[in-house]
Amino acid sequence: MKYDKALNCLGDPTRRKIFERLRSGPLPVGAIARGLPISRPAVSQHLARLKEAGLVHDKPLGTQRVYYIDPHGLGLLRAWVDQFWDHALASFHHEVERPAFTAKGQKP
Repeated sequence: MKYDKALNCLGDPTRRKIFERLRSGPLPVGAIARGLPISRPAVSQHLARLKEAGLVHDKPLGTQRVYYIDPHGLGLLRAWVDQFWDHALASFHHEVERPAFTAKGQKP
């Protein structure tokens, strides 16, 4: 399944933190690494895993590489999560449409 790699990748707390830092827009590795308790090369390795999982892309910008969230990879994750949301909404709708019962289990 296409989303398996992405879910496994985001199972790592450091990769989740890196991914979350990209939500506001593209960033170079140095900006992503700032404040993290790991080295810049380690951040680059995590970004490579995120890229391999289809969650981020990169592009050269001058002498830096800038990373950004890949909307297609994020869309696959969203589609997977949405199936649960759709089921939850259908269950809620079913409960709302069900005839009401009193506390003693009898129809009003």
